[in-house]
Amino acid sequence: MMQPFRGDIDMREVERKFLVNSDKFKAEAKAELHIRQGFLSTDPERTVRVRLQNSSGKITVKGISDQAGISRFEWERDITEHEARQLLDLCKGTIIAKTRYRIPYGKHVFEVDVFEGANAGLIVAEVELEEPDEPFEKPTWLGKEVTGDPKYYNAQLSINTYNQW
Repeated sequence: MMQPFRGDIDMREVERKFLVNSDKFKAEAKAELHIRQGFLSTDPERTVRVRLQNSSGKITVKGISDQAGISRFEWERDITEHEARQLLDLCKGTIIAKTRYRIPYGKHVFEVDVFEGANAGLIVAEVELEEPDEPFEKPTWLGKEVTGDPKYYNAQLSINTYNQW
């Protein structure tokens, strides 16, 4: 098994993930993005994601998470909308559709994903941190923490959708 990433901090993603207990976050949102994403690889040791966000594309490679599920290797590059659309056609499993809301709160920005289609009904918030143990303020609409629970990873939601639980 591949070891969790321990290298260059610039290529490390540190985030915590939570369920959302109300739609009050929408009143605080400063941005709204429409996202379609799929996975060329859903192997937990190396996921490869293609994303179309509004009209821009990205390709992302993520490594295996640390034991707590908070930190992992992440590499991301911009691609054209055309490239993203072509790569989405090659993706495995269900294409994930969601609306992402960005909400500044305290010193951090929460991203709340409202899933659609086969994952409709699921609402998840993420906050990116500099360090795994970094403190942050929690808004009242933040619910149960699901950091490290693989069933909430987008790669897994493309295989085992929320409506199949």
